[in-house]
Amino acid sequence: MVTGGWITQADRSRWQRRAAAELGAILAGHPDIPVIAWTLTASGGALSGRVLAPAAGRRSLFGQWRQALGLDEVTETPSAGGALVYLHARGVLGGVTVSLAAAVFDDGEDRW
Repeated sequence: MVTGGWITQADRSRWQRRAAAELGAILAGHPDIPVIAWTLTASGGALSGRVLAPAAGRRSLFGQWRQALGLDEVTETPSAGGALVYLHARGVLGGVTVSLAAAVFDDGEDRW
């Protein structure tokens, strides 16, 4: 718990170690799901996963990770032009905020 409004380097370091440990547990617990790009935030120790697979399989891989992690807070936001849909999922695992994101083509064509 942080009191007095001061967040120290030790706090950030502890949060980041906790997030790194959670990422290790996530990867160890789901060895059969293709890997995605993970980022550990510097300030809050949160995890952010990004699905960068070929476009044709991106929605499916997003769904596999979302389901495996039990991320129930899900949104789909169409781009301004309508060709892309941005997928986001969020939840808390082991006290760590985990988010998942992917951009998919609405028409399903493999453009990337």
